[in-house]
Amino acid sequence: MQRQSVSESLDTLIGKYDRGLLTRRQLIVGLSGLVALAGTAGVLTADDKSVPGTFRAVGLNHIALTVTDIRRSREFYVKHLGLTVTSESNSSCFLTAGGNFVALFRGERPGLHHYCYSIEDYSVGGAAERLRTQGIESRTQGERIYFDDPDGLEVQLSSPDHRA
Repeated sequence: MQRQSVSESLDTLIGKYDRGLLTRRQLIVGLSGLVALAGTAGVLTADDKSVPGTFRAVGLNHIALTVTDIRRSREFYVKHLGLTVTSESNSSCFLTAGGNFVALFRGERPGLHHYCYSIEDYSVGGAAERLRTQGIESRTQGERIYFDDPDGLEVQLSSPDHRA
């Protein structure tokens, strides 16, 4: 059986959710599973280093979700997935999953807030320039850079050592 890349796995999960084949809870569990796997297996890193690209993602750094109730979602992830709370406020909660994390942000409509890839030799200025030369509009916030994929999902790039 052939393994799916991270983007294929994300596309599969989100596609099933959009078609009504997954509940919100099933989507969140699936996304959390991808984050948990990132620290334990090579499935979430590119296997072929010879493939050229704008960046070289070396792993999935984190997934950020919009949830309607921070406390309720925190309790769910701690109880059912064994995540540990790193930091928390009224509007957000950061949970550790192995060497990665899940960020929860309070909002009215639950769903994927963004997901973040760890990039080799990352710098926000360099990333912004590379995206610009590829015709991709980006947004920076401090040392963070964000841009939309073709379907409008927000992608963040970071260094491999980025933590909440």
